[in-house]
Amino acid sequence: MIRLKHIISTLFLIWIACFVANGQSRQERFEQIENQKTAYITKQLRLTPTEAQKFFPLYNQYTKEIRSVKSKKSRGNQIDRTRGNSFRPGNDAIEFDAQEVDIKKKYRAKFADVVGQSRASQFFSVEQEFIELLYKELNSRRH
Repeated sequence: MIRLKHIISTLFLIWIACFVANGQSRQERFEQIENQKTAYITKQLRLTPTEAQKFFPLYNQYTKEIRSVKSKKSRGNQIDRTRGNSFRPGNDAIEFDAQEVDIKKKYRAKFADVVGQSRASQFFSVEQEFIELLYKELNSRRH
């Protein structure tokens, strides 16, 4: 059963990659992948239409907050050539990681109000699985 899920997921991502590669702009590709991610999450968490209507606005807020922290972390890890050191002062990568964990805890509680504790916790694994499948597909297309 799990193997079948992975095969279906892989075929699904191949379809995404082929569809995305057809001359779309970067924004269009991003939106297409986000739409496929939404469909994947909906399927894997077995969200009802009512749950999905409540879940995805929260998910969009969660994504916005996580991206903000990741962006700050990325900018914080850039080389500061004026000071001659590798990292800018005050940009502790562990602090950014802690912020991500805090955001995940906050949204797990919010997600649980919509889909229950079990599926709220499962969400993070499902999201990571989608990302890994997407990376695998993109890497296989490069080789």
